[in-house]
Amino acid sequence: MKISNFKFKAVVLVLGLLFSCESTELDLTESPNALSPEQASADFFLNAVQEDFGRLVGGINGFGDIGAQLTRVHYMGGRQYNQNYSADSFNNEWSSAYAGILADLNVMYGLAEEANLQRHLGIGRTIEAFTIVTLVDFFGDIPYTEALQGAEGNFNPSVDSGASIYDAALALLDQADAAFTADTSDEPEFDLFYDNDYDNWQLLTNSLRIKILNQRRLVDPGAVAAINTIIASGDFISDSSEDFQFQWGANLANPDTRSPQYAASYINTGAAEYMSNSLMDYMMSDKVGNASATFEGMDPRIRYYFYRQNAMTPGVDGAPPSQQELQCSVESPPQHYVDGGFTYCNLANGYWGRDHGDDDGIPPDGLLRTVWGVYPFGGRFDDSTFDEVDQGIGAGGAGVTPIFLSSTIDFIRAELAMEAGNTADARTFMLAGIAKSFTKVRSFGALDSGADLSTAAPLSDDTDYMTEVGELFDAADTNGKWNILATEFFVTLFGNGIDAYNFYRRVGAPFDLQPNLEPDPGAFIRSHFYPGNLANNNSNVTQKSGVTDRVFWDTNPETGFPIAN
Repeated sequence: MKISNFKFKAVVLVLGLLFSCESTELDLTESPNALSPEQASADFFLNAVQEDFGRLVGGINGFGDIGAQLTRVHYMGGRQYNQNYSADSFNNEWSSAYAGILADLNVMYGLAEEANLQRHLGIGRTIEAFTIVTLVDFFGDIPYTEALQGAEGNFNPSVDSGASIYDAALALLDQADAAFTADTSDEPEFDLFYDNDYDNWQLLTNSLRIKILNQRRLVDPGAVAAINTIIASGDFISDSSEDFQFQWGANLANPDTRSPQYAASYINTGAAEYMSNSLMDYMMSDKVGNASATFEGMDPRIRYYFYRQNAMTPGVDGAPPSQQELQCSVESPPQHYVDGGFTYCNLANGYWGRDHGDDDGIPPDGLLRTVWGVYPFGGRFDDSTFDEVDQGIGAGGAGVTPIFLSSTIDFIRAELAMEAGNTADARTFMLAGIAKSFTKVRSFGALDSGADLSTAAPLSDDTDYMTEVGELFDAADTNGKWNILATEFFVTLFGNGIDAYNFYRRVGAPFDLQPNLEPDPGAFIRSHFYPGNLANNNSNVTQKSGVTDRVFWDTNPETGFPIAN
């Protein structure tokens, strides 16, 4: 078996996107860790692609994390948007996408085509489609055809339009479908997503078509009809058992297979990241209103999402303020928080996080603040023990990165129903998505074998919660309905905010997001700066002047949208 020169040139060209330097004799040194053509295996490449893709979406400051930060699903720690997400902050993700995933796929395609490994091709093209669409959603126009199709000697590939790359992604999904049903000589040794269940892979390709069509529906008059055709077929992800997610393990080293968030925060010095006060406050708000409800009406998922290391937060529930541990507990809220009635600084019941844009230094609170729970990253279920975190406890990091879920399809259908003025269907689909999220999240409790699950909210709370949300939705005006739908959608996206970020730019809701602590944080990011490694080394790419450039599918007003900064 051999790899064609064409495929190797593609890899070299991708590297040309990232670095521009003079050749030295070191360039001639063979790495003992690199695969030679004789050693190359389609399985090896596919395994690397799957893990790189899981980290691209689900790593710390991966695309899922950044989308969640911008929409308050996760905490964002910078007061100025364009400084918090500088060009150089994306270098690792860009390298992972191009020199990792896309370059490895190009090599694997040659191996798989030669050996008739159709399932390898199908998985690869599905991942490629998701990867290039995500790059467009974050950066706009990007290099693609010249970067990856082997144009010899082109170390400065020009960008392709985002619209053309979306078309290319849909074509890749067509190719993937054909590969999933064609005769094949073998299957991948490890399918880290669906364990070689190709019915599920085909449900995914149709679901990704729904995602892509909905994202471009503002510029595609035929998008909604095409989505409805797929929905009518019934061939899409509709149950949580079919969810597209990357499964992490509990192995500590050689290799470390744990969720990156768990590995960073479940250590003897405590949590590395803060949880979003905005999200925790919403999930603590009374949606149920009956005396039997656990936590007096809290979202039943809250004990799965968050683990509290401390029963009280400074300045709340009778605990004294502490400038050393929580500086804002001795400070007054900014006026725009007071005027808008937004939660500030400290929450009740020991939910200890940070507000949007809080850039205070890091105090000695690593073993006090709230940390990731058992869902989705494999932490600890919150059974009110308030123990300090350490490695190995809870589910040991054997959680998931949620990438595209059945509940997301329901919320897309709810969005389309709202756009059509059909609020009754929007309500139905919204509640269906919440129900699927409840079922999925509750299943993670068993991963923490040491947890006292009797402290979980009773199943009746799920019904009560949805009843209350439905009643609130019925009573709200149009903007209020959008607020409820959007916020409930964002709660289901905990762990990956890519779809929240796209929804927020597409629809503008929720209209009442917690603002940045800085009254003037700069314009909301409609698309990110190009990574420094690209803009500095590619003569055909010009860095953006700011972050207000809109991606091709974003036709909303250039200024003043979305409302909340």
